[in-house]
Amino acid sequence: MSRPRESIWQSLAVVFVTLGLIVAFIVWAILAGPATQIVIVRFVVITLVIFLTILFLRYFALLWFAYLGHAERNMLGMRELRELPPVSILVPAYNEGLVLERALTSLMQVEYPEYEVLVVDDGSSDDTLEIAARWEGQRGSGTFRVITKPNGGKASALNAGIAHSRHPLIMCMDADSYLEPRTLLHAARHFSDPAVGGVAGNVKVENRDRLITRLQALEYIEGLNMPRRAQGFVAAVNIVPGPVGLFRREALEEIGGYDMDTFAEDADLTLKIMAAGWRVEYEDQAIAWSEAPVTWRDLTQQRYRWTRGILQALRKRKGIFLRPFPDFPLWISTVQLGFEALVWPAMNVLAHLFFAIVAILFGAGEFILYWIILLTLLDLVAALVTVSMEEESLGLVPLALIYRFVFILFLDVVKMFATMEELFGLSMGWGKLQRLNEAAT
Repeated sequence: MSRPRESIWQSLAVVFVTLGLIVAFIVWAILAGPATQIVIVRFVVITLVIFLTILFLRYFALLWFAYLGHAERNMLGMRELRELPPVSILVPAYNEGLVLERALTSLMQVEYPEYEVLVVDDGSSDDTLEIAARWEGQRGSGTFRVITKPNGGKASALNAGIAHSRHPLIMCMDADSYLEPRTLLHAARHFSDPAVGGVAGNVKVENRDRLITRLQALEYIEGLNMPRRAQGFVAAVNIVPGPVGLFRREALEEIGGYDMDTFAEDADLTLKIMAAGWRVEYEDQAIAWSEAPVTWRDLTQQRYRWTRGILQALRKRKGIFLRPFPDFPLWISTVQLGFEALVWPAMNVLAHLFFAIVAILFGAGEFILYWIILLTLLDLVAALVTVSMEEESLGLVPLALIYRFVFILFLDVVKMFATMEELFGLSMGWGKLQRLNEAAT
């Protein structure tokens, strides 16, 4: 049996076992006596209160610190660098011929005194290398270069780019993304602080012509950038995203670059930088536009990889969970990353499932209705605040009405199964999302 097919059967086994446990619980609840059913209902009410308490604390803590970071930036501004150091921009590319031209065009338009663009062809079988080769040479303020290597994965390509780059600051971006012209100017200012080793940029969804991509646009603003903005307030960002991250060369060389033993090289590298004593900050004006998955299958594949990669990065550092000191920012970032990747999805899925079963079996629908209304209002407030801070389209806010109970619930189911597969050690390939380059058509 081939490995991909074996992996599919293993995944289906996990699904069927989970469904079997759910059916067994429903049958047991139906056959249980009135006394047991009363205990179940009381347990549900207590669980609901605990769940809502954690949810409110989580949301308001993130909103509060995100607002503080936003206010601090607007009121105090950033210290300016007297001289902007030259930057090496690394673009790892594997079969990205359809989107690479757009990414390189955006880099030619970057507003920065001196930079180089280094395209790393990771053994592509399409026309990626040919397209990149046509860009070699001086273009505006940037010098474009190309190297090629046998296929070894994104982390391997980035390490090759670091080894061939020339400048003290290194920007890593994805070949399916493109940068706003002033991204480098905004991100580089953070390095006026010699303790800063990395800066996370602001990733936005470009293709918004489908419901699924518009929901992802809201998720990036509310679900990804809001926590990153809050973490940036205490200089403890736990993931520098792949589409836009700027690093100090000294920090990358100190930690030995990217490891190749996880599916989430960006999360793994960020934790390595923090563990080495460097600060990691967030810059909301360092913007990269990225193409989001356009099918539920591709979205599932992407989030499976993200979740399993994050869990792999956390497993490598499991000792940190028991050592909050002396590096408290690293500890809190690691705990928060583990909570968001492991604990919160399971809590959310099981709470929805448990409450739905109880509502059907025991007539507790009124409690569930109040719960749904309360969470929907909370999501609307969070969407309005975060969309306003991002100066994004208010047309995304109404999507909050279905955001939690459709989109986030779907993603959390995916994350929960990915977690179980990672715990059981089931195999999984990287896979590659289909590129459509819809914005260019």
